[in-house]
Amino acid sequence: MSSSPNISDDDVIDLGAMVGALWRKKLWIIASVVAFALLGALYVFALATPKYRATSVILLDASGEQLVDLGAVLPNLGTNSEAINTEVEVLKSRRLLERVVTAANLTEDPEFNSTLRPPGLKTKIKTALTRSQPASASEEQQMTLAINALLDRISVRNLPKTYVLQVTVETGAAPKSTRLADTIAEQYILYQMDVKFEATRDASEWLTTRVADLKVDLEQAEARVSEFSTNSEVVSIETVQALERQLKELRERLQTMRSALQSETARLDALTEAENAPAGQKVDVAGDPRLTTIYHEAGEGAAFDARFGQILMQATTQMQRTEAQVRSLEASIALREADIARQSDELIQLQQLTREAEASRLLYEYFLSRLKETSAQEGIQQADSRILSNAVLPGGPAEPRKSLILAISMILGAMAGSAFVLLWEMRQNGFRQASELESETGLPVMGQIPLLPSDNRREGLEYLAEKPASAQAEAIRNLRTSVMLSGLDKTPQVIMLTSSLPGEGKTTISFALAQNFVGLGKKVLLLEGDIRRRVFSQYLDVKNAKGLMAVLANEISLEDAVIHDPVMKADILISEPSTVNAADILSSERFAAFLETARNAYDMIIVDTPPVLVVPDARVLAQHADALLFTVHWDKTTKTQLQNALRMFETVGVSVSGLVLNQIDPKGMKNYGYGDSYGAYGAYGAKYYTN
Repeated sequence: MSSSPNISDDDVIDLGAMVGALWRKKLWIIASVVAFALLGALYVFALATPKYRATSVILLDASGEQLVDLGAVLPNLGTNSEAINTEVEVLKSRRLLERVVTAANLTEDPEFNSTLRPPGLKTKIKTALTRSQPASASEEQQMTLAINALLDRISVRNLPKTYVLQVTVETGAAPKSTRLADTIAEQYILYQMDVKFEATRDASEWLTTRVADLKVDLEQAEARVSEFSTNSEVVSIETVQALERQLKELRERLQTMRSALQSETARLDALTEAENAPAGQKVDVAGDPRLTTIYHEAGEGAAFDARFGQILMQATTQMQRTEAQVRSLEASIALREADIARQSDELIQLQQLTREAEASRLLYEYFLSRLKETSAQEGIQQADSRILSNAVLPGGPAEPRKSLILAISMILGAMAGSAFVLLWEMRQNGFRQASELESETGLPVMGQIPLLPSDNRREGLEYLAEKPASAQAEAIRNLRTSVMLSGLDKTPQVIMLTSSLPGEGKTTISFALAQNFVGLGKKVLLLEGDIRRRVFSQYLDVKNAKGLMAVLANEISLEDAVIHDPVMKADILISEPSTVNAADILSSERFAAFLETARNAYDMIIVDTPPVLVVPDARVLAQHADALLFTVHWDKTTKTQLQNALRMFETVGVSVSGLVLNQIDPKGMKNYGYGDSYGAYGAYGAKYYTN
């Protein structure tokens, strides 16, 4: 299973610390809330313009019932959400609002026509710079301004699952809001009726023109039918059908006559062939009873031949007559076929013309009926909506919403105050509590020293001597106790004090600690290890005295070089100017021998050293110290400075024994919300301290 990536402490948000910071700065947050509440109250009661809101309610008629429903020109209002949303947009359309502006004369109202308002500061500056008066707005521009202003002041909403629309108007006057809400509803209904009236009128005009054109087309079609009927022989389809029946009969007669002609031709051919045949054969071929009687009675002779010739003549005549009839029938059939074909074509043309005329008649009659229906609808159109409720005069302004604005102002104040507190806390990179120091460094805090109530360093020492029961003196004693108990086997003898940068109070603590050890009956040497700055003269009233350099040069003994101050009651060895580098002096064997001599002569040796981030002297001196106290200025020494300073000691293999949180400001602690003390239990010290 993969391990989660390491997260640095800087990337973790400590919610407890944030809450603690907010709680400590609660007065700041309360002040921010009050300030924002006052600003909100100023806006609500002095700066904001009251706005009055009035609402008119419109009911959409989705039934589509009309007073006269003969086929409406316009479709009725739909019942789906798209149709209702369309009506919402119609209520906000510029064309409808133009009617409202005109009806309510809003171009003369400064609230809607900005050109009627007094010129603002920007306009005055522009006029002064250009030295020209602004051009007056045209009527069209004023109408546009009024419509835009009205658009900004109205809202239209559809109540869910209903056909009800609410039209809300917000202006600076209650009667005006009521009047405009009702005017919009009324103009919306009138607009619907006007649209239907105009559509009906346009439809009537178009239908009138169309009916006239169709009438002309109908008359022309009927004229073509009449003309064709006059010039054509066709009476009706029945006439053509009668001709077809006659043609059928003629064809049947022709077939019969052709059969008869075929029989007669065959008989004539047989008679002609039998003309030179014997009489008996002629009798058989002729099949005539009389010829047969003559043949039996008289035999072949003149009477027989005459009768046979008569039969042959009759057969020839009959065949010729039949042939003539066949030719006549064929001619009649051809004539009838031609008549039928011609009359069929004419009948088709007549039917086509008749259908065209009938279609023109139907169109003419339909548009004529629509024209009559549309004409009947003119003037009796109904709107698709009606006013359900007129606007009610508002009893008070809808805006500004005082309670809401004040509540929001207070919330914003709390947010701004909290943000300011957190930013302030983030900006502060110093240390305010011992727990912060210990958490950051892992080193113990041996002392927490309050700020001394003095104007200079000497007065601070005198204050500690004169007020041994003060909180500051007790803090020094607590530090002394921590130092004495810090050694595992024995009490540290050489105690060195340093800091990151100058001005963090390490020298004052050195003096105070030496003064405190004297109070225990210890023989104490306070050594000025800061050879470069030499600040001990600010605590002691000495000039041109021999000191450390003279002792190291064997010009004077240690006993003769030390200074005895009546306030300190400790031996003090100051430093003098030197041309040799301070680090070289402190690294010399002579200085090491000096310290060894001092160890033998004194119980406690307290060494005040330069800041470690400025010069390397402190790291050199730390090699000879039994205990190293690092001074941290309250709410001033940054984390980076402290880390860099401690890292420099680590590079030379020296461990810091403990930290001293110095110059703690009780008032600052109170302002930061840590109470009015410098320690965790300082609130109980009022009964024990005498400041």
